[in-house]
Order: sequence, then structure tokens, then C-alpha cells
Amino acid sequence: MTGVPASAAGGTSSANGAPASAGSGAASGGASSGAMSGSVSGGTPSGAVPAGASGVPGGPKPARGAKVVAAAVNQASVWNIANLLTMLRLLLVPGFVALMLADGGYDPAMRSFAWAAFAIAMITDLFDGHLARTYDLVTDFGKIADPIADKAIMGAALICLSSLGDLPWWVTIVILGRELGITLLRFLVIRYGVIPASRGGKLKTLTQGVAVGMYVLALTGWLATLRFWVMAAAVVLTVLTGLDYVRQAIVLRRQGIAERMAASEESEA
Repeated sequence: MTGVPASAAGGTSSANGAPASAGSGAASGGASSGAMSGSVSGGTPSGAVPAGASGVPGGPKPARGAKVVAAAVNQASVWNIANLLTMLRLLLVPGFVALMLADGGYDPAMRSFAWAAFAIAMITDLFDGHLARTYDLVTDFGKIADPIADKAIMGAALICLSSLGDLPWWVTIVILGRELGITLLRFLVIRYGVIPASRGGKLKTLTQGVAVGMYVLALTGWLATLRFWVMAAAVVLTVLTGLDYVRQAIVLRRQGIAERMAASEESEA
């Protein structure tokens, strides 16, 4: 009976000239390589941590394409309807000024077009903030651009009216001084909290818009008298609401300081 000694099975094959262990190593290497290719094409084995997963020290960084896509999504969020209305309001400012000052500023037709631009700007001011809050469209751009657009269109209208002699300069100074002062005050106390918009402030904005709009139009007779009283009401509301905002800022600052001191005492205790 012809047999192969056990020592021959583990030794060198004279026919192949390669150790048997090399064959088994190649087989196991092929299996490993197949397993590796299988894991690449079929996903990660159960219980294994994917390569490049966050939290793995020294693992590969996320794909560059993912960062580009994320940046594109964030950038696209700026171009929402609320921000577009704010941009429209900013673009209307130079057009409004050009119409107001056309032909010396006393052309009734041009003043009517200027009033239309002012009215569109004021209407968009009513909607952009509401849309941003309702549909979660609040962005950093909107937080900065919205108040700038509000002050720009109102300031442009008041300065144009005063430069044309239609409105006393002291009215323009009172209104713009209050608006800029309250904006600065909000930034100063923002570390302690946010001063909410009051009903009086909203009524002030509406009254200012109506009064300035009536002055932009070339009105005569009883309408000219009416616009004087509407502007007077706007100035009174401007001053009263400004004082109320100052009071709220003082209270908010005191509360914030008291809360910080209390927190500091608790941490020391």
C-alpha cells in the first residue's frame, strides 16, 4: 500500500518546489483579501467601528464633499423669502431717494412714485420678521440686515423731507436719535437679556410710517393739516416708547447683575 509519510506532508514538495505552508498561507491570504473586499462592498461587519467614524483617534477625516454639501445647505438657507424681502427693502432705499429728489423734489408724479416705494418697504417690514419667526427662517444675516433696512428707509425719508423743507429738522433728529439710541442700548444690555418689542413700539412704528408716507405725498388742504397731527402723535410715541425702553434696559441690567452675583455666591459656597 503506497502511503505518504506524515513528515513529507509537512515538508517541501519536490514537484512544486514550494512549502505546503506557503500554499495554506496563500489560501488564508486570499480568504483574508476576499473578506476585506467583501467588507468594502457589503458594508462593515457587525460590531465593527467604521473607518473614519468620529471619535476614533487618528481616523480619516470626513469626506471633503460632505463639507461642501453642508456649506451649500447653510448658504442656501440665507436665500429664504424673509431675507429676500429684507434685501428688497435695502434696494428700494436708493431708488426712493432718487424719486424724492427728482426735479427739485416737488414733482407730484415723482413724489407719488417715491411714496409707492416707501409703502412697499414698510409693508415688507411687516412681513419679513413674521415669516422668519413662523417658518423658522431666522438667520444671522436677517438679524443684522433687518434693523439696518428699517432704519435706512425711514432715515432716508426723514432726511429727504427735512432737506426739502417739508419737515422740521428737529423732528428728524428726535426720531432718528431715538432709533439709533435704542438700537445701541439693545446691544449694550444683550449680555443680560433681550428687550422685547412692546405694543407701544409697534404702534410707534405704524404711526411713523403713516405720518412719513403722508409727508412724502404732495398733500394740500385738510390732508396736509391731518398729516401734521399724525406726525405729532408719532413724535410723542417715539419719545414715550424710547423712555420705556430705557427703563426696561435698566431693570434688565439690574436683574442680570443680581443673578450673576447669586450664581457666584452659590458656586463659592
